[in-house]
Amino acid sequence: MTIKLHCFGESGNAYKAALALELAGLDWEPVFVDFFGGATRQPEFREINVMGEVPVLVDGDVTLTQSGVMQMYIAEKTGKFGGATPQEAREVLRWMFWDNHKLSSPAGMVRFLMNFLPEDKRPAEVIAFTQGRLKAAYTALDAHLAGRDWIVGKALTNADLSCCGYLFYPEPFGFNRKDWPNIGRWLDNISATPGWKPPYDLMPGSPADRA
Repeated sequence: MTIKLHCFGESGNAYKAALALELAGLDWEPVFVDFFGGATRQPEFREINVMGEVPVLVDGDVTLTQSGVMQMYIAEKTGKFGGATPQEAREVLRWMFWDNHKLSSPAGMVRFLMNFLPEDKRPAEVIAFTQGRLKAAYTALDAHLAGRDWIVGKALTNADLSCCGYLFYPEPFGFNRKDWPNIGRWLDNISATPGWKPPYDLMPGSPADRA
């Protein structure tokens, strides 16, 4: 049975789930959600996710929300990306939780503020503050990746798929991989993985559609 991922291309959290599905080799298809048209606020969408958020994964009678839960489900289903040992599995979760709080959340917000709001409504002080928080996250990740190809262990895991979620997007939000050589090298490792695709090639919906 084909797994359905309710998503849209601009969503970094949806990209985490889509990339895990794709690289795991699962049979899946994206279902476009018109986020910018207000689809997630409609009653019919709230019926599949009361939180009103994307992504939503539907696999037969299994419906999941929150990208980290989807990544864990894919690991359970395929044996991939969860870590090679119990110790690695805990470390994968540690970095996924860190990413959701310290990296993806502020990166998603500042990217939205800088690119998807009208210029006269972009709060400069909030953007600068959030970029400062992100700099601390980049510093921690870059230091951890020194001498490492992957965040945990010797292979791609959900830690990598979570932390890279927003860093492959082309819109400017204050991240330049040239400033963070270990992160840049690590992103090259991910994009060299067979089957890898950038967000707008993997999911429907992009800023160009609304231009």
